Amino acid sequence: MSDVAVVCSNLSFAWPDDTPVFHDLSFTVTAGRTGLVAPNGSGKSTLLKLIAGELKPATGSVSVSGTLGYLPQSLPLTGDLTVAEVLGIAGVIRALDAVESGDVSEEHFTTIGDDWDIEERTRAQLDRLGLADLTLDRGLSTLSGGQVVSLGLAAQLLKRPDVLLLDEPTNNLDLRARHRLYDALSDFTGCLLLVSHDRALLDRMERIAELGSDELRLYGGNFTAYEEAVRAEQEVAEKNVRNAEQELKREKREMQQARERAERRASNAARNLKNAGLPRIFAGNMKRGAQESAGRAGQTHAARVSEARARLDEAGRALREEQRLTLELPDTQVPAGRNVFTGAGMQVRHGDRPVFADGGVDLAVRGPERIALTGPNGAGKTTLLRLVTGEITPDSGEIRRNDGRVAYLSQRLDLLDLDRTVAQNFAAFAPERPEAERMNLLARFLFRGARAHLPVGVLSGGERLRATLACVLCAEPAPHLLLLDEPTNNLDLVSAGQLESALHSYQGAFIVVSHDERFLAEIGVNRWLRLADGKLLETGAPAV
Repeated sequence: MSDVAVVCSNLSFAWPDDTPVFHDLSFTVTAGRTGLVAPNGSGKSTLLKLIAGELKPATGSVSVSGTLGYLPQSLPLTGDLTVAEVLGIAGVIRALDAVESGDVSEEHFTTIGDDWDIEERTRAQLDRLGLADLTLDRGLSTLSGGQVVSLGLAAQLLKRPDVLLLDEPTNNLDLRARHRLYDALSDFTGCLLLVSHDRALLDRMERIAELGSDELRLYGGNFTAYEEAVRAEQEVAEKNVRNAEQELKREKREMQQARERAERRASNAARNLKNAGLPRIFAGNMKRGAQESAGRAGQTHAARVSEARARLDEAGRALREEQRLTLELPDTQVPAGRNVFTGAGMQVRHGDRPVFADGGVDLAVRGPERIALTGPNGAGKTTLLRLVTGEITPDSGEIRRNDGRVAYLSQRLDLLDLDRTVAQNFAAFAPERPEAERMNLLARFLFRGARAHLPVGVLSGGERLRATLACVLCAEPAPHLLLLDEPTNNLDLVSAGQLESALHSYQGAFIVVSHDERFLAEIGVNRWLRLADGKLLETGAPAV
């Protein structure tokens, strides 16, 4: 497959409100594993959609060699679908069943094509991705978020694609599922282009592509090698900035010294001319000549200062800026020892199947506890969060909640109105705050100027998380218990750091579901729970 490739030529794209994303972008990605990185909002997902044909460029062209597979960040799936329908094999299975029953209609053979072994290939693919227990007629609504992502990947791999586009493929996956995905992608021999914030996955790439508005830069090696290359570039850039600053100061100092010398010479010349008793016309000519000479010297120094300032600007543009959230959220404070939530014997059933073990599960949250909830996909972690927030009621057991507000950030980030702007959504959550105060708060969440007036629907995953955090943390009343379900999904490393900053400022209680060991280590977790085999246990230490 050495000839497979993605070729983008002079690609330009803007949103309907004329917000530009790319301008005259050209690049080629060939066979091999390529990780696509850039800050959230830079257009990584948009670029994949353009390559996949889901969006049309304003100008330029996209060419894909061979069969294309594409796994988007948010899977457009409904709970009414079956596993076979998600995998795209339901029609083939029906045709195979019809042929086996004696129906030899031509349409069945056309549907089957070369896929006579589809069931065997499907079972092998599902087994490899840890989905061996899924039956083809099982409904999507009964699967966990991680199982849905793995199923979506299986659907793309069954196409036997030459070019595979993956947008945050480790979202919602537990550690075991992530390693299965790593192994599956290691064996892929075509052109792989993926967006991910998962360092372990990015370190399995053969090259890293850094996306800008009008350039895609390729770095050989994995993400660790990319970071080292960027760090070296930054050291050079910082040195160049320091040198340019010193040069600018020197040129300004020399210009000032030259101006002062010229003024002294002019003053001395005027006295000398007056004392020499020269005719007025001759004296005036000499004075004008001195002024013109001083002017030329001043222009020369001004040009040097301008050139030095331009070199400083150019050196500054090579520096990378990382914006971090810095927040103070005193209204979220919860006194130590205060009961925030108590649940005893909680049980939920999906049909006849209980989610938790016999007797249900118990959970008590007191004071500003920082709780990490871990466990394998499908164990019921999201169900437990939905019980805590009140989104669902238990089939058995008791629940008591404190008067403080509970805020829930689901995996889907579906709390905001996608058609309204960030500012409009924020106003709906905090209507009593003055507009100037709301805009100031949004700026602290990095929504400044026109960014605050973008529709939520056009934001990247990381930007949407920041907007949701702003609305949740600054709402009235402030939440005393914050529930976060896989909050680092869709986040680049800078945005993950921004979330860490926000959670450090939050003084209430939180429960966070995450498989990101690095993230959990950074947010000050002081209580660890693990949900597995229907049982909720205190682990006393990280147990992702």
